[in-house]
Amino acid sequence: MTRGDGVKKRDMKKWGYALAGASIGLYAQQAWADGTAQHASVSQDGGASHVGDIVVIGKRLDEARNTLSPKTGTSAYTFDAATIDALPQGANTDFNQILEQAPGVARDSYGQVHVRGEHANLQYRLNGILLPEGITGFGQVLDSNIIGKMTLLTGALPAQYGTRTAGIVDITTRNGAFENGGRVDLYGGSNGTFEPSLTYQGHDGPLNYFFSGTYENTDRGVEPPTGARSPIHDQAIEKRFFGYSSYVLNPSARISMIAGTSVSRFRIPNNPDQTPSFTVAGAPDIASADLNENQREENDYATLALQGIADGVSYQIAPYVRYSRVHFTPDNVGDLEFNGVASDVLRTNLAAGLQTDASYEINDWHTLRAGFIVQHENAVADNSSAVFSTEAPFSPGSPSTTPMTVVDNNQKIGMTYGAYVQDEWNPTDALTINYGLRFDAVNAYVNESQLSPRLGLVYRFDSATDFHAGYARTFTPPPLELVAPSSVAKFNGTTNEAANPVNDPVKSERSHSFDVGLTHRLSDHLTLGVDGYYKLVTNLLDEGQFGQALVFTPFNYAHGKIYGAEFTAAYNKGPVDAYANLAISRAMGKQVVSGQFNFDPDELAFIADHYVHLDHDQTYTASWGVSYRVSQDTRLSADGLVGSGLREGFANTEHLPFYTQINLGVTQKVHVPGQMGGPEIRLAVVNLLDKVYEIRDGSGIGVGAPQFGPRRGLFVGVSQTF
Repeated sequence: MTRGDGVKKRDMKKWGYALAGASIGLYAQQAWADGTAQHASVSQDGGASHVGDIVVIGKRLDEARNTLSPKTGTSAYTFDAATIDALPQGANTDFNQILEQAPGVARDSYGQVHVRGEHANLQYRLNGILLPEGITGFGQVLDSNIIGKMTLLTGALPAQYGTRTAGIVDITTRNGAFENGGRVDLYGGSNGTFEPSLTYQGHDGPLNYFFSGTYENTDRGVEPPTGARSPIHDQAIEKRFFGYSSYVLNPSARISMIAGTSVSRFRIPNNPDQTPSFTVAGAPDIASADLNENQREENDYATLALQGIADGVSYQIAPYVRYSRVHFTPDNVGDLEFNGVASDVLRTNLAAGLQTDASYEINDWHTLRAGFIVQHENAVADNSSAVFSTEAPFSPGSPSTTPMTVVDNNQKIGMTYGAYVQDEWNPTDALTINYGLRFDAVNAYVNESQLSPRLGLVYRFDSATDFHAGYARTFTPPPLELVAPSSVAKFNGTTNEAANPVNDPVKSERSHSFDVGLTHRLSDHLTLGVDGYYKLVTNLLDEGQFGQALVFTPFNYAHGKIYGAEFTAAYNKGPVDAYANLAISRAMGKQVVSGQFNFDPDELAFIADHYVHLDHDQTYTASWGVSYRVSQDTRLSADGLVGSGLREGFANTEHLPFYTQINLGVTQKVHVPGQMGGPEIRLAVVNLLDKVYEIRDGSGIGVGAPQFGPRRGLFVGVSQTF
């Protein structure tokens, strides 16, 4: 393998990048040889002469698009469609629950996940194109069955990745390049779960397409506040649609379109046997088990991308748009009786932007990449609250019984800009260095900017051992769609009066991130990996649920530090595929410097002088999975999670107990006489041991209510391809 051989050099780069971190999943070894596997898939379909020139052109353009996304200095954890299908619930596994199988990803309530000790700060990309952030509560915006391949990138990211940098969820969507047809899936079971889905894909000359639709109805839509087997008032309906199409314009260019929508309706689960604290004149007392709070969420997104190769330059130009809406409706009487406030909360956000990326291989030693992004947002936060007066002749201890209404509406236009340039340098066949600069600016509630250097490298000691390291200066603006600068003074003299009047604006987070890791293939079947990281932060961004609506509010700690280590193992031999991950993490913050009115004065004073754990800081997190193919038609699978517990108590000084969850699955292909293919039947058991565990206990910074993990559930699925 000589440096002068451009094709071999590029293949070597792909191999090195994939090995920068220990890929997990039941088919990790195939993922590491991604470049080879792509060509093999063409061959397995009969070769270029069988698939057609259009498919060969599409594959060439796919490879050109991949050159736009270096992974030097990062840890990469890859799942493909086969990996997901091998999970106990297969493609019916919630999107975030798939991410939980990666190292360093901790489970939280409301379907959230935390990567490497950060609250959110995740960036989602579809076929390399940024998916703008939306306002989400508990609904899943993306379906698992759209995934062709998904990679979670963490660590010191290259310069092309900005704003959200805790992790990049890079999804290559499924398409219809190789086959026409579809799949119908009926899935359901415990808690009244019923989830039918349909996918359809195909190609016609230069056109290929993929569509997916899912409907889900369940009696356990949100993590309930008790460990009861049957939650109270917890029904949910979710509908999701996704579409992808691409058209090859000529041998060097194609245009593609992605569009999706999700609409979810949730009843907020009730906690029985609670005691009311207020009285509403002329209204009967309402039992806490009979409250009727609801939340509706909507997300719509679309991208249009022109991608191709011209004069040796690979490029992609992509305008995009996303609209999101969350509406919380209270129990007008019940919320007043129990909380002294009943808030009708509406949040909307419309984001539109343009992303461009380009890559040029100068010579066998250097590949230059550059690009920019610009995004416009319009965020609306409307809040109409019924409260009681505490002004004379009333008092906080004896408020009025006649409610009054306070309207607190806000709207903000925001702009975000980003640009980068970076060079990938191969001084030797064993060493790849990526260095670059990124500039980011935000013009919203605050006007801020930063120039950020990035440096990453991968060094191959030998054919079995790879080392990576990186440094990244990062700049993270607060999520505009969540910032709602409440007029604190409007609620003075009411039962919703803030504990203190200070409300400084939320600032952008600035940090220095370091990452170092090693991957070693101990044998042809077993690969081990270790990775360590450290992040030193100014104006650390965190989020909490401080109001009634289950929408999070961002705030800053003046100082922060996040550090930890991850250990991974992947095994593949014959019918057995297995993985195991362990993460140790610590995330701390000191001195709240924005949104102070949300905090109790005693807690605020304590945090001013002490580093405290972030509410989502979980010291130990482990995940594992195994799949065993009994025969060509039968497969057994199991996976599990273990966590040391999220934080609780005054200023997050305590943590919840250890928890564990084990899931089992079996799939069986059924052959029907006289037919080419029969249905596949899936049986899954969630939380096999029926462990009752709390994710949250209602205490801690920005924690609104207790939430419990799922009880044992039995689910059955039947799928048929056509």
